[in-house]
Amino acid sequence: MLALRKWLLSGLLVIVPLVITLGVLNWIIGTLDQTLWLLPEDWQQWLNVHKVRGLGVLLTLAILLVVGATASNFIGKRLLGWGDAVVRRIPVVRSIYSSVKQVSDTLFSENGNAFRTAVLVQWPRDGVWTIAFVTGAPGGEVLSELGGGDYLSVYVPTTPNPTGGYFVMLRRSDCIELRMSVDDALKYIVSMGVVVPGGPATIANR
Repeated sequence: MLALRKWLLSGLLVIVPLVITLGVLNWIIGTLDQTLWLLPEDWQQWLNVHKVRGLGVLLTLAILLVVGATASNFIGKRLLGWGDAVVRRIPVVRSIYSSVKQVSDTLFSENGNAFRTAVLVQWPRDGVWTIAFVTGAPGGEVLSELGGGDYLSVYVPTTPNPTGGYFVMLRRSDCIELRMSVDDALKYIVSMGVVVPGGPATIANR
């Protein structure tokens, strides 16, 4: 019975991550396949008849590459600047667009520091530690109300779903910078501490 139980658990450890991974990939490909409406109607009908999957991914990548190449040259930058100015003149839309663009520029900029560093912080109270990610530094009125000083803006993710979390501002001296990569830190958070960066660890040997 012990051997059967061990085999069952080992099988689950192999199958469960594989099934979840395939499920997520299937959802992503299915979602991106919805972009096929951009193709001519005859093409859409042919693809639906032959049940071709994954072309949405290729189409999305192609669109991103074309837009990126266009935005990288002089004419493209002028066109994007003109379009940006038009959108910013539309009430309500400009507020949403400006906020989203500022966040995306910060996250995806090669020179940005957002989500580049993992830190160890005491949260939600002293003596309780968790991993957070540096997103920037407060400034303006917020920093003034904090009385000045060296503060960091950090995102404290929840587990096992790191897309939800808390935005807090802490003194830099209260944040311990970690040498582990952001990917390793995310694995640590998602696994609820099971996948330990740098090697396995147990309560007994600590």
